[in-house]
Amino acid sequence: MIGCLKMLESVRRLPGHVATGLAIAFTTFWTYWGAGEMYHEGWWGGWYNRLPYLVPIAVCLVPTLLALTWPIVGGALIVLVGVFAVIMFGRGVSILGVLMALVGGLFLVDGMAKRRAVQEEAPSVPWWRRNLRYLLALGAPVVVFLTVSAVMLPVVLTRVDDGDRGARLIEGNGVALVWAPEGPGWNWKQPWGGYPSWHSVALYGVPPVGLDDKPGYGRQDGGYVYASGENMAATNLCRYLSADGTRLMDEPQDVWRMPTTDEVVRSLVRHGESAGCAWNGEIRSQAACAVRPDKESPLWATDRPVIYYWTADAYSENRGIFVAYNGMVNATVKSGGNPRHSYRCVQEP
Repeated sequence: MIGCLKMLESVRRLPGHVATGLAIAFTTFWTYWGAGEMYHEGWWGGWYNRLPYLVPIAVCLVPTLLALTWPIVGGALIVLVGVFAVIMFGRGVSILGVLMALVGGLFLVDGMAKRRAVQEEAPSVPWWRRNLRYLLALGAPVVVFLTVSAVMLPVVLTRVDDGDRGARLIEGNGVALVWAPEGPGWNWKQPWGGYPSWHSVALYGVPPVGLDDKPGYGRQDGGYVYASGENMAATNLCRYLSADGTRLMDEPQDVWRMPTTDEVVRSLVRHGESAGCAWNGEIRSQAACAVRPDKESPLWATDRPVIYYWTADAYSENRGIFVAYNGMVNATVKSGGNPRHSYRCVQEP
């Protein structure tokens, strides 16, 4: 009889145990993601630029701690967070949102079961055992955050930026190029807060000259028509950049051009020197480098959000290739202009 009662008690507690384990796993995962992305793309300008990357951690941690104390209240909050993620975000986050909603549901089941259960006087147990769930819920994310910080914080704190935003000669791994000064050829921020996309850069010279919508491109009745590699070669913005790199002209000047993926990779730097990188021709790949490159001058500006440069190369009909400051090469939708993707024109010295 006692054995049956213990088994029933274990079954009653199972939803709470499963929910606790999954909630801790979620919080730990988002701590790893948030800390990593904060150092990777959020480390620029004021301290407040780092805060958005901590939001997913708080969104997971706070409801988890509430659910461990008040399962019904915390469970309901976790369900709401999961439903919100499903409605508001893309497919990948939506899947996680569904899982979070299920975790919240398990906490609700656990809370209702505890309400019906007969409360018995708990035997004396050590403090750490009574609070083990709280220790794990807080400890696992803290350990992950400190570990990521130990690896990445020394890198971002020792970045080199000489503050020179003029044209710069960079002699890389077998490549020597002059990179455009700040202006329409580099760090040309748009009124909407981001930078021109691969699509916009490639079609700049298509009448009417500029970044406005182009007849026959963009959203059409048959779908979305993207700029091609041929467009990038014939009508890219860099062709219209003045010789001093400070103005865009009405006619092609053919002094500047967009760099290729290989040229961007070979021009990556660390502490003012070439990082000795080379590209293997594959996307979603890390360039082979003598030293790991970083977001430093003379190629990058540490006080700007940009961590990716578009290249002259198209990967497919709808995707253009970009290079990250750390040597990662990838491709994304050509029309995907955002605060982290930009471009920089080049010319031969």
